[in-house]
Amino acid sequence: STLDRSSAASDVYKRQEGKYAYWKTPINYTFKTLDMTALRVEPGLSKKVMNHLVSIGLVKAVEVKNYETGMLQVDGEFIEKLTAGLHYFYVQLRTVKVDIIDNRLQSMELSGQEILTKDKANLRINFEAAYKVIDATVAILQNLDYKKQLYTIIQMTLREYVGGFTFDELLGQKTEVGKVITELSQERCAELGVELMSCGIKDIILPGDIKEIMNQVLVAEKQAAASMIMRREETASTRSMLNTAKLMENNQMLYKRQK
Repeated sequence: STLDRSSAASDVYKRQEGKYAYWKTPINYTFKTLDMTALRVEPGLSKKVMNHLVSIGLVKAVEVKNYETGMLQVDGEFIEKLTAGLHYFYVQLRTVKVDIIDNRLQSMELSGQEILTKDKANLRINFEAAYKVIDATVAILQNLDYKKQLYTIIQMTLREYVGGFTFDELLGQKTEVGKVITELSQERCAELGVELMSCGIKDIILPGDIKEIMNQVLVAEKQAAASMIMRREETASTRSMLNTAKLMENNQMLYKRQK
């Protein structure tokens, strides 16, 4: 039972089984017997009493937000899903565990994935995936650490798919990789109670030697493009001079005026 002493220095006290005597004073005492063999704390207790029961370890308080689902397990047995709100459970006679699942769209980063391409180029890829838990029961009760398993599924699919391309092919397919990884991983992710919404490559980090080669190729391409433009301008200038000479040859009056 609990005692609520209503005064300026009020407090809440836990009392063991037995008889108790209190002096009759201007202080108003209220007594309430609590059935701690029940799972849930009965409604109607003041917030001060509830906080005291939590502080002394008799009650467990669980808050479930609007975008969450609580999975209640008692002594290792799943009991029910908890809706949004504040829930109180007696824990003196039992073990109460609540797993909180976030139902919002979430993101997962796979940073620094070292992958060997088909032509033996060792790349580091930063990858990102967006997912949403669609079945909390499957995610919690049928899988051990569903987030870790989700990470592994995406990682292995990415490595297998990217490993089938050469470096140049991968650069050409960069925007399509995310869509393919999403399609290839969705069925296995569904077994985790998760829907994989989208995936995509954030960055491709090249090793120093490949980066140097790429820079050399880029410089060579720019130089070739510049040379082509110069040759095109020289050709146009020569053609213009030839046309002018031919025009002057066919028109003596124009030639005399030029002199």
